[in-house]
Amino acid sequence: MIWIVYFALLILLPLWAQFKVKSTYKKFSKVPVSTGITGAEAARRILDDNGLQHVKVVESHGFLSDHYNPMTKTVNLSPNNFHGHSIAGAAVAAHEVGHAIQDKVGYAFLRFRHALVPVANISSNMSWIFIMIGIFAQATNMLLLGIVLMAAGVLFQVVTLPVEFNASNRAMDQIVASGVIRNDEEREARKVLNAAAMTYVAAAAVAVLELVRLVLMYTGMQQSED
Repeated sequence: MIWIVYFALLILLPLWAQFKVKSTYKKFSKVPVSTGITGAEAARRILDDNGLQHVKVVESHGFLSDHYNPMTKTVNLSPNNFHGHSIAGAAVAAHEVGHAIQDKVGYAFLRFRHALVPVANISSNMSWIFIMIGIFAQATNMLLLGIVLMAAGVLFQVVTLPVEFNASNRAMDQIVASGVIRNDEEREARKVLNAAAMTYVAAAAVAVLELVRLVLMYTGMQQSED
């Protein structure tokens, strides 16, 4: 019964998070922002208000492909958010600018996450090789190595949480202070950002659950060897 619940969580958590963010975004992408400005204009205004005139706002491709690139110093907004005049577009644009502000002030968790990127990419890809060898060959040393490599990827997921929540908090502060939205629109903008944050929470939860399962498997194999 425990394993049924476990695997149900692994499957349902990400699906629920994706449904939540898409449905919330769809709802508020139809709600026009009172100021009538586009997401690109909102991002530009907040950037300029924070002395980030050198950061460019560019259009990216794909649905909800919005992100901040610290290497190129660009806020990349998906077409709907770049050109749209919605509450959702303004909120997402402000969130990505929040990352640009983090970059400017040297936010510790953002720096840590950037440092983890190459390690997490390599370890996440390699971890399952050692894990599968360890499981099928009943080799505890190989399984442990796979778990250690996977832990680096899990750490990346966990560190991502404060980065994203902090960016959203900065976004909410800036989006009102810069006059992008009115005070009475703040609740709707926060709903968009909270829904987006759930995707990161779900990803981190799934990663932690899987790591715990493998650790329990490792301890079980060790006990059977004794």
